[in-house]
Amino acid sequence: MSVPVRRTMQTTFRIRQQTLIVDLGAVRSVLSSAPRAGGMTRARYILNHQVAAKPVVREDRGRRAGAREGDPARALSRLAISLGIRDTFVGLMTAVSIEDVVTARAAHARIWVEGFVTVGTSNAVRAGEPVMLSQRNRRGTHPGTINLILVTNARLSSSAMVGVVQVATEAKTAVLLHAKVKSWTGRSGATGTGTDAVVVVSGDGPSQRYSGTHTILGELVGRVIGQAVTEGLGRYMQWQACSTPGPRGKKL
Repeated sequence: MSVPVRRTMQTTFRIRQQTLIVDLGAVRSVLSSAPRAGGMTRARYILNHQVAAKPVVREDRGRRAGAREGDPARALSRLAISLGIRDTFVGLMTAVSIEDVVTARAAHARIWVEGFVTVGTSNAVRAGEPVMLSQRNRRGTHPGTINLILVTNARLSSSAMVGVVQVATEAKTAVLLHAKVKSWTGRSGATGTGTDAVVVVSGDGPSQRYSGTHTILGELVGRVIGQAVTEGLGRYMQWQACSTPGPRGKKL
């Protein structure tokens, strides 16, 4: 009698056209705040595309400039076609060099979690700061977005997927606070940036109803994000130091 072979979930990734392409191996349940296919959906690929850093316009020009900008979701759809991707996908954007993507993995028993993270903090903010402050008199910016992509082989309930977002956000913020990253306004205690995004991919392995910080899954998520954001922030700060004008306008 033949015994059916259960295939183990596998994730692969590559970089093409300044785009991180995460191939989930099959269509999976995904929860995200992505600009393309955000919310709860099912997808085969996750894309994180590097775009050119644009100056932030003055408040009185914001509406007109915003009207001229293209729709990120449509731009990402066109990108996917150029990459030969026909399956369903979730799309992110970042001004951080995609070559600086950080990958991390943690496992315990039959559960594993993988992370793909890009970090920039030029538009860092502290949650609760007045929104209008972030639109005043900013003439330019460096790359600033923290994109978190988390993939697990665990089969997550809907509430567990939300819980992973919560734990990942806590872990990210803990790194920023430890590093004493300031809000772009100069206030202490930045908790993230104004354009952060999170993607959570559920697998087909052991069922997990909960994912808080008292669970093994939550521990793995915290470790992966803590490690990846720490490394990504270090790379960003190094890049920022090299890009800072020194004497006579030379870059340090």
